[in-house]
Amino acid sequence: MASIFTKIINGEIPCYKIAETEDFFAFLDINPNAKGHTLCVPKQEVNKIMDLDEKTYMELMAFSRRIGQALEKTIDCNRVGIAVIGLEVPHVHVHLIPINEMRDMTFSHKVSLTEQEFVELAAAIRENL
Repeated sequence: MASIFTKIINGEIPCYKIAETEDFFAFLDINPNAKGHTLCVPKQEVNKIMDLDEKTYMELMAFSRRIGQALEKTIDCNRVGIAVIGLEVPHVHVHLIPINEMRDMTFSHKVSLTEQEFVELAAAIRENL
């Protein structure tokens, strides 16, 4: 069965898309730790990051870096934190989280955004790619 991320990539579930290449997809997390919290995923559905072949792993990191640089240009933050946990969805994903303090990376700290804020934020990040 396809993961929720595969369904998002295939357009079966709507998202606030940031970027897409032939092999990767980035979109805003709808339950963000911080404004701009973005997920970067390979289109290939693989459960664990260590199961990616080396080429895909390195390309995912390069794709994530590019998205992270756009986040830094868009969001007022001290830095963009990176986390790979993977327990909640069995599809490799890199969390890019604009952070100002450690609690922004705890996954127990959440922020709320309106649909309009998500739309405007996604557009602003895309402009900085």
